[in-house]
Amino acid sequence: MTAPVLALEGVTKSFGPIEILHGVDFALHPGEVHALIGENGAGKSTTMKILAGYLDPTGGQVSWQGRPMAFTGSDQAEDLGIIMIHQEFNLAEHLSVDQNVFLGRELRRGLLLDHKAMRAQTADLLGQLQCRVDPATPVNRISVPDKQMVEIAKALSRKARVLIMDEPTAVLTERETEVLFAQIERLRAEGVAILYTSHKLGEVKRIADRVTVLRDGTMVRSDLTADVTEDDMAAAMVGRELSDLFPPKPARGAEPILEARGITVPGVVHDADLTLHRGEVLGIGGLVGSGRTELAEAIAGLRPRGGTVRLDGQDLPAGEVARAMRAGLVYLTEDRKGAGLLLDKTLRENLTLGQLDRFGAPLIDRRREDAALDRAIADFAIRAPARGMAVGDLSGGNQQKLLLAKTLLSDPRVVIIDEPTRGIDIGTKQQIYTLIARLAAEGRSIIVISSEMPELIGLASRVVVMHAGRVAGELSGDAVTESGIVRLAMGMDGTHKDTAA
Repeated sequence: MTAPVLALEGVTKSFGPIEILHGVDFALHPGEVHALIGENGAGKSTTMKILAGYLDPTGGQVSWQGRPMAFTGSDQAEDLGIIMIHQEFNLAEHLSVDQNVFLGRELRRGLLLDHKAMRAQTADLLGQLQCRVDPATPVNRISVPDKQMVEIAKALSRKARVLIMDEPTAVLTERETEVLFAQIERLRAEGVAILYTSHKLGEVKRIADRVTVLRDGTMVRSDLTADVTEDDMAAAMVGRELSDLFPPKPARGAEPILEARGITVPGVVHDADLTLHRGEVLGIGGLVGSGRTELAEAIAGLRPRGGTVRLDGQDLPAGEVARAMRAGLVYLTEDRKGAGLLLDKTLRENLTLGQLDRFGAPLIDRRREDAALDRAIADFAIRAPARGMAVGDLSGGNQQKLLLAKTLLSDPRVVIIDEPTRGIDIGTKQQIYTLIARLAAEGRSIIVISSEMPELIGLASRVVVMHAGRVAGELSGDAVTESGIVRLAMGMDGTHKDTAA
């Protein structure tokens, strides 16, 4: 094996009195894909940020090409060819795609910016990624998966010697993921050292040459990927076997609690019907862009719509989210960072923001808020080093659990959860799956929208599948299979209802 180009030797990292990393050894070699995995909060992001010059280690040594290195910042690391693709988008929303790709490294023709050259090079990069976005489009007008492709295009535009990828496929479709993997193979063949993190262990097994597992800030194992199974990885991550990832599916009640008829969102959803029973976990499947989220948002009052929504016999007016919430219907967004949480505020402020009238008026009762936070931390197993920390400093899994606690604080009867475990480790996934089953067992009714096929199959007793803005069909019981969902999602079968015992 060649000598490492970038390495950590006995690295520790503390934030105040709390040590996050404990003597981590980690090396990246040219032409190798090295996966770094672990539960949310295990220390992966901190490790990556130290490697990329965003954070200084508290102890130990960073080495670059075999020599000790103390980066003055991420700019110096980037100048050396160490490029990081962040899990959280690092894009200027009001600028165009090509302006983002070349931001801070603009091409010039004399004293003037060479907009034509930057636009042409951006188009070429997006073409490599089979991304059809116009480079002149403002970033705030493109989809979340396309934003991820723009981040990848930014990285490809720089001559990387080390490429650090933090959950790059979390928001990508299977087709987009295959395109990214082809680029990774090309970069590996060119001798680029790649650090790859993902909670999708199947991806790790497929793409990585070596895998290192972090647990609670400590490296617990490092192996050639060929020598470990996905079960081995999962057990090392959580410190226990995960034989029963999904709890038993709850039995639904006989009577419907939610009925949506003829739901139409102009240009997106067309004449969609949906029924949800008491105590049921109903899945909504379909490809990205099929109208899944828009249908759910229309039902929850977040979008103007045609058609009718009845909750327990009560009509819910279109576009009135507060009315829906008062009636007992809540929606948990797929975009926890952009729309679900205030990242610069504390846990307490985020938890109670939507229910402030419950905690005193005109003055807020801080003791009652703190008591509510105590219950949320216990009930949802939220792990936070300090209660007063900013939510943006929590791991993704703990942010998602806080968002669940916030959404459920109103004690709703119907809960719509969009992408419940996106970007979350397998141990936290198991906790959230158990929570969803518990909510259904308590008599609440749950709608789960997910791009992960095993999640739909493992959680839902019935799945409604969307295709091109319409309900393509419905599957239940033993008919809830991957092939059945895929055929409907691809428009291969006509609209039908398939029920199996």
